[in-house]
Amino acid sequence: MVNFYSYSATPRRYRGVTWPIYASAHTRRRPVLRYWLVMPIEDLQQAAQKIAGFLSTLNKLGGLRLKYRITAGDGERDPAGALCVELGGPDVPLVIQHNGELLRALETIAAQILRLDQREQDLVSFDADNFKALRAEELRLTAETAAAKVRKSGIPYAFPPSNSRERRLLHMAFRGIEGVETASSGEGQDRFLAVYPAGKTHLPVTPPAKPRGFGRR
Repeated sequence: MVNFYSYSATPRRYRGVTWPIYASAHTRRRPVLRYWLVMPIEDLQQAAQKIAGFLSTLNKLGGLRLKYRITAGDGERDPAGALCVELGGPDVPLVIQHNGELLRALETIAAQILRLDQREQDLVSFDADNFKALRAEELRLTAETAAAKVRKSGIPYAFPPSNSRERRLLHMAFRGIEGVETASSGEGQDRFLAVYPAGKTHLPVTPPAKPRGFGRR
């Protein structure tokens, strides 16, 4: 079993400064505004090492066969000052099955390891076997179906609760679709995306029903 991780030596630019991944920035305490603004990860090298350590432990203790490559976000697909983790290896199908549940779980755990605030969790992105590009296409088709339903009925439509990254992908999927608008509603884990007829975001929207827990009938 071969495990690897790599840091991109290509300099990335954010905050008006060019930072190569290998270069370590002085660790500074984040200002209180971190809870109002999404701040870049300050020490990308240290953060990458923590994620690499987590994945190495997962392979050893969990018996997984995953390879991983860690690079900096390019500021286009992923935010500048973020970390992108590309997974490979024999167990990738396990990671992306069930609509990528394990992939999203790894993202969540990595964000917790880095002690990122809920609004900053997009600063760590995991992908495997081009899963997210395929997922984006799936969401685009879903968005077109929901938009057609809202335009025809004039009634807002609510998607099930999802994390900030999934909601952002949905917002992006609705770009270019005429006759509807999107907005997020709810708080915390119950936050969801709603689709409204254009110019009618004031209409009430019925929150999506929560799935029943185990043992409930």
